Amino acid sequence: MNSIEKIYSVSGLNREAGKLLESSFGTISLEGEVSNITFHSSGHIYFTLKDEFAALDAVMFRSSAERLSFRPERGTKLLVRASLSIYARTGRYQLIVRSMKEKGAGSLEEKFLKLKEKLKKEGLFDQENKKQIPAYPRLVGIITSPTGAAIRDILNVMNRRFAGIRVLIYPARVQGEGAAEELSKGLRALNTHYPDMDLIIVGRGGGSLEDLWPFNEEELARAIAASSIPVISAVGHETDVTISDFVADLRAPTPSAAAELVTREKQEVKSEVIKLYSQILSSVLNTLKIYSSRLERESSTAIFKTPLI
Repeated sequence: MNSIEKIYSVSGLNREAGKLLESSFGTISLEGEVSNITFHSSGHIYFTLKDEFAALDAVMFRSSAERLSFRPERGTKLLVRASLSIYARTGRYQLIVRSMKEKGAGSLEEKFLKLKEKLKKEGLFDQENKKQIPAYPRLVGIITSPTGAAIRDILNVMNRRFAGIRVLIYPARVQGEGAAEELSKGLRALNTHYPDMDLIIVGRGGGSLEDLWPFNEEELARAIAASSIPVISAVGHETDVTISDFVADLRAPTPSAAAELVTREKQEVKSEVIKLYSQILSSVLNTLKIYSSRLERESSTAIFKTPLI
């Protein structure tokens, strides 16, 4: 007696295969490098996780992506927790990523939290210790890489908004061994040789946790805290948070944002000057009118009409 062979539909086969994948592997840990990443307007993150020999499509849904403490980029090396699934419509299998962290970030994150707690207890983050950022700086110091994107962004924004502000650039490495030492040396040098400087911007563009690590070093944190000149920390992207951000007198989410914070639009300032001029002129004219009326009244009194002789 011949058994009846089951006939699958394409979508049905994909669903069954997906169930097999999910049940066979469950939740797994996987490491790889990010490529072809897309941040969808829905909040989902679509990317490819690859190594030297192969690549695998991956998706992190909005509910998981909202819990991320960093922004993955092309080239970022990740350690992810994920499950395998087949997208029934196309038959392609993919990773459903539940969580991710930068590879090797675990120990760094632990160091970050320990130092953060230590400096917080010492009062280095206290608002009462923050120096006021001047509204109209005349001389601005910038400590960063002289060849990086950050310095170009800062100068472009400053020139566009209010050209003419004097800028002094102190070149320093912003990643790798010795970077925190150079950044700290720059702060001490500007404080020593330019005590009348209005403010200092310390920062760099985006990167991995390892790239940004000099801005999490205790040496740099204490140099920022010791600065007599107000310091703005401008490190990475908006989602990047460093120890320098907590210690600085003001945190800018990006280098470009730092430039916007220290320079007001020239037209805006011009409009304010015109407005103040109009207010002062109006006040002076009103005062003259009041005293003119008083003089007119007094001159019509008997004492002015009757001579003393």
